[in-house]
Amino acid sequence: MSEILNDTNFDNFLKENENVVVDFFAEWCGPCKMLGPIMDELSEEYKDQNIKIVKVDVDQAKSLAQRFNVMSIPTVIFFKKGEAQDTIMGLLPKNSLKEKIDALIK
Repeated sequence: MSEILNDTNFDNFLKENENVVVDFFAEWCGPCKMLGPIMDELSEEYKDQNIKIVKVDVDQAKSLAQRFNVMSIPTVIFFKKGEAQDTIMGLLPKNSLKEKIDALIK
């Protein structure tokens, strides 16, 4: 299961990890529930590579959702060295997410 970040630990986590994929979700969101297991699988598949896949519950970390202009969920933001590189909204298939991750860690 992917780690869930919040307002307190988010910035430090980005500083400590070069490549981070953040899944902004909510417990009540249907598409988020479908994306969750995919993100967990990807987290396991990439565990030995230079990337961390984590989650942010928008209901628990509203300021982070506002900061990154998360207007709909799920939203996945790809960070490199603390800077957002790419953003996708909605449910994407696993292969599409893998392509984005592979591009980030190259």
